[in-house]
Amino acid sequence: MQHDIHELLARLPGTARQIHSFSYGPTGAGKVYIQASLHADELPGMLVAWHLRQRLAELEDAGLLRQQVVIVPIANPAGLDQIVMDTPLGRYELETGENFNRRFVDLADQVGCAVEPLLGDDEAHNTALIRTHLSQALNQLQPTTALQSQRLTLQRLACDADMVLDLHCDFEAVQHLYTTPEAWPLVEPLARYLGTQASLLATDSGGQSFDECFSLFWWQLQQRFAERFPIAMGSFSVTIELRGQGDVNHPMASGDCQAILDYLASTGAIDRTPAPLPALLAAATPLAGVEPVTAPVGGLLVFTAVPGQYLEAGQLIAEIIDPLSNTVTPVRNRQPGLMYARSLRRMATAGMLVAHVAGTQACRSGYLLQP
Repeated sequence: MQHDIHELLARLPGTARQIHSFSYGPTGAGKVYIQASLHADELPGMLVAWHLRQRLAELEDAGLLRQQVVIVPIANPAGLDQIVMDTPLGRYELETGENFNRRFVDLADQVGCAVEPLLGDDEAHNTALIRTHLSQALNQLQPTTALQSQRLTLQRLACDADMVLDLHCDFEAVQHLYTTPEAWPLVEPLARYLGTQASLLATDSGGQSFDECFSLFWWQLQQRFAERFPIAMGSFSVTIELRGQGDVNHPMASGDCQAILDYLASTGAIDRTPAPLPALLAAATPLAGVEPVTAPVGGLLVFTAVPGQYLEAGQLIAEIIDPLSNTVTPVRNRQPGLMYARSLRRMATAGMLVAHVAGTQACRSGYLLQP
């Protein structure tokens, strides 16, 4: 195991932070990158990363790792330190209001221009060439803020990985994941091992989130050079949503750890016979088919539907009660689908997002993510 400490740009003297990465297995034969808690108040992934570190150390000692696996257990030290009056605020940077999982650097056009005269008919050569130029382009960037420094550090750590797993969770939710339609054939076994109840697909959901700054990068180059040069999907990324914020316990984390290890065995990263593939609990659906259900008015939020429940169109999800006027306002979904996540809050404000329902038909376009 190799432990590396990556210094971040400090906002002020005496406030320096670091990102710690832990590498297991041989280099040069493929790379898997796994990080946790980029939204720093989403902690189930941090516990899964801890379990993974124990198991990967054992596998490394036994000589069973065929590829390098890099673990970053705390991907957002800045957000982890944002506790205001006993309330953790790890989704947005307080200084700028920016989401920690948005606005990663898009270098597809720059790298595409740099490699275009150097590409050839050998796909493996093209992949290595693109990775080298991507790494060089990232290393040439100079961050001017602490947030940019953190983003760049994470992007540099993962830019040469074949597989990127970003461990998150929702507020109250069932197991689900996000990836691209192009990567879905590779990701489907992971969905089976994890037992995801929703797998949401989009090539470009907007916002340049961490996972898409890799999968979208390679897709854009494939589109650019499709008629001239063979370009592989040099990296595929998955955002794994490990249920809800309160689901931090050893049985769940150990099970999720085992599911990821089973998946890595199935891809050849671990030298052992993969566990039998479980059934796929739900077919993948478009991210554009997700309906964000919002509160029409403010008031006391009382749910009548639970995460994991399939809803018919127009079904009652919750009631919003005004305790002064005795008004009860129903909250209903417009399209049928699985309610895979809902808010933790029980006092709704007008326009507040209260639930997500995954339908099978696209109903949105453009920016598909939460702010």
